[in-house]
Amino acid sequence: MIPNFKAHPWHGISAGEEAPDVVNVFVEIVPSDTIKYEIDKQSGYLKVDRPQQFSNIIPALYGFIPRTYCHDEVLKLAIERGATDVMTGDLDPLDICVLSSHNIHSGGMLMEAIPIGGFKMIDKGEADDKIVAVMKGDHAFGHFRDITELPQAEVKRLMHYFLTYKNLPDEPAKCRIEEVYGSEHAKKVILASQEDYASKFGG
Repeated sequence: MIPNFKAHPWHGISAGEEAPDVVNVFVEIVPSDTIKYEIDKQSGYLKVDRPQQFSNIIPALYGFIPRTYCHDEVLKLAIERGATDVMTGDLDPLDICVLSSHNIHSGGMLMEAIPIGGFKMIDKGEADDKIVAVMKGDHAFGHFRDITELPQAEVKRLMHYFLTYKNLPDEPAKCRIEEVYGSEHAKKVILASQEDYASKFGG
């Protein structure tokens, strides 16, 4: 008898047959979480990274695109877009936040999402792009195809979270958003992260 096994969410699942137009997302955190979970890279299980220290809560589903990695190719894109002080990719899978009107109560799941844009975030000299996507088939967000179509309040809410989630009020900013980009560049970032993954891990 063949034993049951669970594919590793980062290495054992594809980015999706239609990537970068539609991508698989492994969801780590949902908006109701007061604990920051992240994938344990060795085992593939979700682990507690830290309790959320501050009052800001992730405003969308948050996770990563499987079989992606942010290194040289992602770095090149950041430099091409004007980030002069960036030195490397963040050496992690590509982050993605997914807008949905549905109340999803826990992470540790896969879903399909449509990338519509992203934030060129620089975190202590690292290119730490945040792809923005909509859940495929969502009745409120699923029809959006570019971040410019979203209400500005929604974009600013996401930006505010990423600019403040690591900071106490009296601390200098640790992150900045170099650029808000649309779906075309988001797909370039995804493809670059897939190239970085292939260079690092093969295949």
